[in-house]
Amino acid sequence: MLKIHTKKEIMQEIIICGVKITNPNKIIYKKQNITKLDVVNYYFSVAPKMLKYIKNRLLTVIRCHNGVINGYFFKKHPSNDKNMVDLMSVEGEQYFSINSIKELIYQVQMGTLEFHIWGSNVPKIDEPNLMVFDLDPDEKLPINKLRKGVTLLKQTLDALKLKSYLKTSGGKGYHVIVPIKKPFTWNEFAEFSHQIALFLEEKYPNLFTTNIKKINRKNKIFIDFLRNKKGATCVAPFSLRARDGAPISMIIDWKDLNKIKPNEINIKNYKKYLNF
Repeated sequence: MLKIHTKKEIMQEIIICGVKITNPNKIIYKKQNITKLDVVNYYFSVAPKMLKYIKNRLLTVIRCHNGVINGYFFKKHPSNDKNMVDLMSVEGEQYFSINSIKELIYQVQMGTLEFHIWGSNVPKIDEPNLMVFDLDPDEKLPINKLRKGVTLLKQTLDALKLKSYLKTSGGKGYHVIVPIKKPFTWNEFAEFSHQIALFLEEKYPNLFTTNIKKINRKNKIFIDFLRNKKGATCVAPFSLRARDGAPISMIIDWKDLNKIKPNEINIKNYKKYLNF
């Protein structure tokens, strides 16, 4: 069984899955007094579920060594941790994936808070199979209109006989995830998602926009299809976000769309949302 380590152990050496956890009492989320040990324990507890979604997918991670308010950096190439990741060369550059709880915990030990995944599996990098739509609302858009937009996207995907999953973003919007079985090139994949977004924009011009400029999003939802290009990523299910409140991006049931806000699930309440 997975053992969750407590703050009482912070004066002792903590080793989880063979990984030594240093500075376990370092504060990562200041307002909530959430420590590095809290973050490690969270990822340790969801690791079996999370690995189903991130295994054999190349990653970009976000690291916050000194807490979420003190800056962060993106990491998409392996460096001195090559022995703790699985490597793959893509067009002359090395990328990495993680495929075990030990590798996941090592990333967290090294300061990783967010995990972002590619839309294809290793080693078939040029066969995209996970389409993502990020519905990013104008900050003043009422949540009922955002939820209407999400529903309209689902109805469109249903009409195309595409099964979809709903995910909180941990921010303002929702993500809709579409597993794809039909073989596509990356260009075809990106164009297919673009056409879906354009269809919604043309049919519901007062609700959707595909224009990336924020000035053009007033009272609308930006339907971001740009994550469906080779090398683009989307935040993984179960990933924490490097934002105040320690929100989590988590897959939820479609029937809960009108019950769960995009940033509602967090490190302190996540257990009651563990459906997937």
